[in-house]
Amino acid sequence: MSLFSSIKSMFSSADSGSKEPETLPSEEYQGFTITPAPICEEGGYRVNGLISKGEQSHRFIRADMLSSSDSCAQEMVRKAKQVIDQQGDNIFG
Repeated sequence: MSLFSSIKSMFSSADSGSKEPETLPSEEYQGFTITPAPICEEGGYRVNGLISKGEQSHRFIRADMLSSSDSCAQEMVRKAKQVIDQQGDNIFG
């Protein structure tokens, strides 16, 4: 019975980690739209989101992990603005 429980727990934990990121409100910056979508993982939230302009978009994901969804979203916006300042439209190419 314990072997079955161990196998069941492996599969149930894999299912709980495969949640879609929660998309939070977008922010406009220099003609770009920044949409944070922190990824809930074991140990916190991973910086993730989308930078878009017109029909173009760039998936923005980083290794950074933060303890709350809100702080993660704020960090994603901060880093996205930095990338926009440095690269501008080149982030799409």
